Amino acid sequence: MTETLTREEALRRLLVGGAALTIPGLAPALAKAMAEADPNLGKTLTVSNWPLYIDVNEKTGKRPTIELFQKRYGVKVKYLEDINDNATFFGKIQAQLRRGQSIGRDIIVMTDNSPYPALIIANRWCEKLVKSKIPNVKNLQPALRSPGWDPKLEYHLPWQSGMTGIAYNAQKTKPITSIDQLLGDTKLRGKVTMLTEMADSIGSVMLANGDNPAKVTDATFNAALKRIEKAFKGGQIRKFTGNDYAQPLSKGTYWASLSWSGDIVQLQSSNPHLRWGIPKQGGMIWTDQMLIPAKGDAYTASVFMNYVYDPAIQAKIEAYVNYVCPVLGTKQALAKFDPAAAKNPLIFPTAATLKQVNLFDSKALFNADYKEKWQRLLGA
Repeated sequence: MTETLTREEALRRLLVGGAALTIPGLAPALAKAMAEADPNLGKTLTVSNWPLYIDVNEKTGKRPTIELFQKRYGVKVKYLEDINDNATFFGKIQAQLRRGQSIGRDIIVMTDNSPYPALIIANRWCEKLVKSKIPNVKNLQPALRSPGWDPKLEYHLPWQSGMTGIAYNAQKTKPITSIDQLLGDTKLRGKVTMLTEMADSIGSVMLANGDNPAKVTDATFNAALKRIEKAFKGGQIRKFTGNDYAQPLSKGTYWASLSWSGDIVQLQSSNPHLRWGIPKQGGMIWTDQMLIPAKGDAYTASVFMNYVYDPAIQAKIEAYVNYVCPVLGTKQALAKFDPAAAKNPLIFPTAATLKQVNLFDSKALFNADYKEKWQRLLGA
């Protein structure tokens, strides 16, 4: 039995125990329970997300915002941290999606600098949002409201945005401020990782080459690819990773990594020697998008999306994950209990910071030749 009253239970208690409503605080609590009880909600909600992407109580290992959602709505949440990179995760689910089968998930989170959110929506391998259950969509940052692949926000909502830059372990190396240094400093040989995401790695090297990642050409793509390939085959790059660079970097196995901003802010709590910055030539920016895969529970998923778009809830998530926040009002809510985080430019970037980061050419994400060449390098 959940802690949330059903409508029938609430009404019965109102009729039988009317006198109890005189107890201070009971009437508002009961009214809230009645409002939130919803017979259309599913019993469970299964979410696939990336590691380090939800608030965690370090003492208990529980996730406070997930716990609160379960208590508030009477829905059991199965929260899985099973996405390490977009291509690998999509490879696990694509056969079922193509056959119109359930993948056993109600929400998945995939990055828009990969082709997969646009691909999933274009093929209708996902369910429409139940917009009537997401009034908090009004809190979405204006810049994120109309991507070309879903301009009316029918199928997706942003989870978090992030920036791609260079992280390094200051106990192991001097400051690393450029891609040229990352790929060319022989003292780092065998201690460097790059990201498996094509847009992150190719885009970052394109910027170092003086090219524009928002307008990829065969010449600029091939130049960046050749440079990465040379560094990999020469032993400068040890490995291509997803989120799995995090712990080895913190422990000193890797000295420097092309990495995602929020990961490093989190890791600094256990290793204050970690540093992160946007390369001198510029970095990349992206957004992880919530999608409801085919046959997922769109109603319950939409209620959850509305829940995390409440600035008070989002502030609790941001205080832990430290990625770029998509929800208006969160900075003010966060300032009430974590003023330092509310001032963190990696969570709430300044205009100057945003001028240093770049989007990747969406057309290039679907270029079969580019994808084949990139996958060939990753498999080398």
